Amino acid sequence: MPALWIAHVTVTDEEAYGRYAALAGPAIAEHGGTFIARGGRYVQLEGKERPRNVVAKFPSVEAAETCYHSPEYQEALSHARDASERELLIVETSE
Repeated sequence: MPALWIAHVTVTDEEAYGRYAALAGPAIAEHGGTFIARGGRYVQLEGKERPRNVVAKFPSVEAAETCYHSPEYQEALSHARDASERELLIVETSE
């Protein structure tokens, strides 16, 4: 079943986070991920507000998790760790 990779992010260093984004997009695509939402308009109803919200669709939970642990994504993530506060989760869809 398909899965969604959902990230809620507060960027604290735009330049470094830009390096993350430049590397993360190709790594996500390489593992079958396609972006559904990237930092668009949102309404916070509950929980901690994060101004950047990203949703990518993957063929499966396993594909999304493999992407996260891949050397390419980990390289990208090295730029985001000190440049953002974030939560990331993978959830299987019903389709």
